[in-house]
Amino acid sequence: MIADILLPFAGGLGMFIYGMQIMAQGLENAAGSRMKSSLEMLTKNKFMGVLLGVVITAVIQSSSATTVMVVGFVNAGIMNLAQAMGVIMGANVGTTVTGWMVSSVEWARYLNPAMLAPAAILAGVVLMLAAKRSTSREVSKIVIGFGLLFVGITAMSGAVAPLKESEAFCNLFVLLGKSPLLGIAAGAIVTAIIQSSSASVGILQSLAAGLVPFSAAIYIIMGQNIGTCATALISSVGAKKNAKTAALMHLLFNLIGTGVFSLASILYLQLAQPLWAAGNISQTQISLIHTLFNLATTLLLFPFSSQIISLAQKLSRTDRQEQDEGRVLLDERMLGTPAIALDAVRAEVLRMGRIAKDALQLSQQVLFHPEQAAITAIREKESALDRLADGISDYILRLSGLPITDGERQQAAHALQNVSDFERIGDHCENISEFSEQMLSQRLHFSESACHQLDELCRACMESCENALASLEKADPDSIRRTLAAEDRVDALELELRSQHVRRMTEQKCSIQAGILFLDVLTTMERISDHARNIAETVNPARVS
Repeated sequence: MIADILLPFAGGLGMFIYGMQIMAQGLENAAGSRMKSSLEMLTKNKFMGVLLGVVITAVIQSSSATTVMVVGFVNAGIMNLAQAMGVIMGANVGTTVTGWMVSSVEWARYLNPAMLAPAAILAGVVLMLAAKRSTSREVSKIVIGFGLLFVGITAMSGAVAPLKESEAFCNLFVLLGKSPLLGIAAGAIVTAIIQSSSASVGILQSLAAGLVPFSAAIYIIMGQNIGTCATALISSVGAKKNAKTAALMHLLFNLIGTGVFSLASILYLQLAQPLWAAGNISQTQISLIHTLFNLATTLLLFPFSSQIISLAQKLSRTDRQEQDEGRVLLDERMLGTPAIALDAVRAEVLRMGRIAKDALQLSQQVLFHPEQAAITAIREKESALDRLADGISDYILRLSGLPITDGERQQAAHALQNVSDFERIGDHCENISEFSEQMLSQRLHFSESACHQLDELCRACMESCENALASLEKADPDSIRRTLAAEDRVDALELELRSQHVRRMTEQKCSIQAGILFLDVLTTMERISDHARNIAETVNPARVS
């Protein structure tokens, strides 16, 4: 008896979640670039952030996925906490869309899942087989996912139909209705386990017909809002302090909302309307309560968003340890939305570029003032660049294997090339540190004229790298031109200084050991500048003459 109910229910749940994911993937791929543009235009206006949270979550159909994305953005420095707070608030409202789709079989009678689901799947498969364009294939995924979602909810509802006759099962929901804490805990635990508030609400709706009283459903819905925070909290483990703060903001927002409205519900249901509370709830009523609860929570707490941020910052206090520069700040869950994952990759590549620039500054410093502490710092940055190169490259390769547009694939390829160039700049900086260490141990030094010439070359090399980084960050044509001009100057200087230094060596105006190191430095600086040119070329190759 139990197996006859559990197995069909589990299969229906699996079909429901799978259909939801397929439909979401199709929507994400179709609207990914728009979502990316929307996030890029996000300002400190929290109201716009709320609207964005609603729209993005309505597409992804999971507030958990949206908040995980937000945690990743905060971790990568793409979004600040004030912006994140608005998106988190909107995410709770956007996640109610799936519930309305499920309950549509009640308020839109013509949407009979027994007929609609097979028709949708058939239409989607036909469209997929006939599709020649990527856009048509994504639309077919949306249609198929929509059909599978209804197949799943129908299977779940059919599986639990015999439980209506089970007195023990009915008494369980009566108990959850009479004990708010148990109801909230049940909703939180189930949602935390399956890591999808939309799927959790879908399960509740499949049980709704004749099994779940109003009071139990209300408390379970409130618990689901707490359980959905689990995914974001897990994703913030090992992240920066600000990312942990963003995850805590989500938890605090839902805890406060649940606390306030749980108290109001207890007073209303148990004191004012006990008979209504004991009555059974429908799927449409679950959708309505879910939406009203999330809307009311957002309206109530929107004016206090700054206070929630401050409280989360206080709670997320950790030991102020030095940030590991080599840890890749890319969340795997962002791969579910390739266009946004690509934006996160861009932020990490830029961070890698800044570390490479810092390493270059240090390496040029130790050429003239060799110090062991600076030499050690260069090697630490080179090690961080190696780890970043491995992690980011692996992430880009996995991203490239996803269904993305040709333009996005080209961006991914350019990002991979940028990672390689920044990593090689780090290697060259380490080589310079080894030259400096050799000079320090052997007490070698360059002549005054050699130092003056080397300083001129270093400045031109640094200029090419700084402009390459600026061109990558801003896609600025002037920065690209300045990079190429500086690199040409480095090439010319390298040839001129090499010729002059060989003449000095033949005239025995400097030691052989110092002379060889000087020539090695010239070659290394010229190669660093070449990598800067490579980076600028990936921004807009058409501008390269």
